[in-house]
Amino acid sequence: MSIEVAVRAKAVLGEAPTWDHASGTLLWVDVLGNEVHRYNPSQGDDAVLEVPQHVGAAKPRTRGGLVLNLRDGVALVDRDGAKTWLVYWARDGVRGNDAAVDPAGRLWAGTMRYDEGPEGWLARVEPNGDAKVVLDKVSVSNGIGWSPDGTLMYYVDSAERRIDVLDYDRDSGEATNRRPLADVRRGLPDGLTVDSSGAIWVALWGGAAVHRYRPDGGLDAEVELPVAQPTACCFGGPDFTDLYVTTARVGLDGDALTEQAGSVLVLPGVGEGLPSTAFAG
Repeated sequence: MSIEVAVRAKAVLGEAPTWDHASGTLLWVDVLGNEVHRYNPSQGDDAVLEVPQHVGAAKPRTRGGLVLNLRDGVALVDRDGAKTWLVYWARDGVRGNDAAVDPAGRLWAGTMRYDEGPEGWLARVEPNGDAKVVLDKVSVSNGIGWSPDGTLMYYVDSAERRIDVLDYDRDSGEATNRRPLADVRRGLPDGLTVDSSGAIWVALWGGAAVHRYRPDGGLDAEVELPVAQPTACCFGGPDFTDLYVTTARVGLDGDALTEQAGSVLVLPGVGEGLPSTAFAG
């Protein structure tokens, strides 16, 4: 299995890779660097948009531009660069973290606590800005994904050290009956993606690997990586067969601070993913 460096970078906390198939580019963020990146594999270019605060995730919009899960809420960036708040929920000790767009075009925006702050939450954000907290008492909201048939939702609160599954209704956006799917003891489960067979791929913070789990929760494969802190993964490329993995440098030193830490890795032809959905707002 080949592991290559797609974007050679020194991101403090690289996160939230998303393949924007409309443009054939990879969106990713440096959370603590306040940067949104757009990598174009065909040109080898990685463009950077600086934002005024920590950014947990950036996703494409159907009308162009981006939706951002920022420290203090969810913001829209228009094609011309204009920025507006869609949801503002600033709380001391809590910041936006990972996010995902569901099959109907809603944004699921997670938060996490830091500096002994209050507990975070996972909210469902409608295209018009209406927001509802679906899960509360969350420590570190991370991976979010859906089964290929759209009936199940997968979720990671990294502090729980497991992947959970919920029943999901596309029409209403309701996610219910949360239950454990797989325990993770090699590092902490972080960002995830779901492939065309329904398997769940999750990056293991502190575990130097990506795990692939079957839909029944059984561990199917372990992919060793040359970095201590892989953070999230997604499928991309023309046929969605390349697995992109973001990584982090924060807190590392000595032998753990490898040359690739903070870069975006790619595993060409490792699987078959699904196209992502753009935010409908």
